Amino acid sequence: MDPDLLGIFIFVIVITAVVGAAVNGVVQKVLDYKRSVKGSQAPEASDTVFEMRERTQLIEDRLAVLERIATDPETRRGALLAEEIEALVDGRKEEERH
Repeated sequence: MDPDLLGIFIFVIVITAVVGAAVNGVVQKVLDYKRSVKGSQAPEASDTVFEMRERTQLIEDRLAVLERIATDPETRRGALLAEEIEALVDGRKEEERH
């Protein structure tokens, strides 16, 4: 093999290793930064999830009341329906205060 060609080959291998190590270091720092940012945002995300769970539970409770109103054959439609709707409105007003 030609000595000049061997020298060029070794030079390319060394440059590739150096550039690869530098790129690896940069990528590692970027990933570490993203992990630290994600870790600092985790409490906000859990608060949002908690609020969404509470709202979902409230909606499910209201839906259960509406289903009971609509399907209960024992109710006196006029008076009981008005009372149930009023209870829902009062519950909503109380929720908005908190």
